[in-house]
Amino acid sequence: MRVLGVDPGSRFLGYGLVEAERARPRYVAHGVVRAGTDVPLERRLETIFLELGLVIDRFAPQAIAVEGVFTHKNARSALILGHARGVVLLLAARARVPLFEYAPARVKRAIGSGGNDSKASVARMVTRLLALPEPLERSDAYDALAVACCHAHQVPFATSARGQGGAARGIASFAARLSPNVVRAARPDVASKAGAP
Repeated sequence: MRVLGVDPGSRFLGYGLVEAERARPRYVAHGVVRAGTDVPLERRLETIFLELGLVIDRFAPQAIAVEGVFTHKNARSALILGHARGVVLLLAARARVPLFEYAPARVKRAIGSGGNDSKASVARMVTRLLALPEPLERSDAYDALAVACCHAHQVPFATSARGQGGAARGIASFAARLSPNVVRAARPDVASKAGAP
């Protein structure tokens, strides 16, 4: 299974792709969508939608994993982050790819890092786990690969749940935190997008 991990952000959005191969994920690709720092929010969201959409079209992931909601000190920043996460949700729904979310602490534990460890520790563990040959340009990409690896470790369970309608429930539960309108728009017949380029 090819998994796309996403570390959402309105200015810099990290993404990473891995393939779940038995007990160890294999690195496929990574990148950062640079949405801009001095442009209106709606333009940044458009950039995320277009560029991440191209990534999904090119790599055809069979699952998308995103870091879950966490407590944020700044309410405005949390709201803006929610907009970026909403774009990821929309792209998953349009591509009919199951979406899964994981708490930050669970992601860190999945890669062998403590629940409260620093970004530097996450980068070290991801580098070791995926045998990355050189440092990545931003921590956003490491975080996204960590989320992808976290889901790759859950593939047997996730596959079983999807067979029982778990994928649709996963998207619906995530959408429920955004808006009642999104819940109504979530399709119960979401299926995996098979194959890779």
